[in-house]
Amino acid sequence: MEDVNEYRNTEELAEGSEINASKNQQEDGKIFIGGLSWDTSKKDLTECLSRFGEVVDCTVKTDPVTGRSRGFGFVLFKDAARVDKVLEPKEHKLDGKLIDPKRAKALKGKNPPKRFLWVA
Repeated sequence: MEDVNEYRNTEELAEGSEINASKNQQEDGKIFIGGLSWDTSKKDLTECLSRFGEVVDCTVKTDPVTGRSRGFGFVLFKDAARVDKVLEPKEHKLDGKLIDPKRAKALKGKNPPKRFLWVA
């Protein structure tokens, strides 16, 4: 059996694969980032927050139809203590906008809302 840690390099993983793997589970190193600019990329977010510690994975959530940013994302740090370091400063700015980092919380017992497309 191959060692999973061999594939921890974020360049080799699909965007958000580490974050999505822990969906609906408590992940102490995961942080929610709200208030992102529509132009903020995964690379921008990673670079901004990597000054607080090693980023294992990062994703900016997008609309599946338009591909446009939904204005939020998630970052997963290797060391869970890095989340506290991100939350210490009162303000964070990225791409000219004030962003809103918060400790990510698991959606226990909840399924994501189902979206329906009505065609007339």
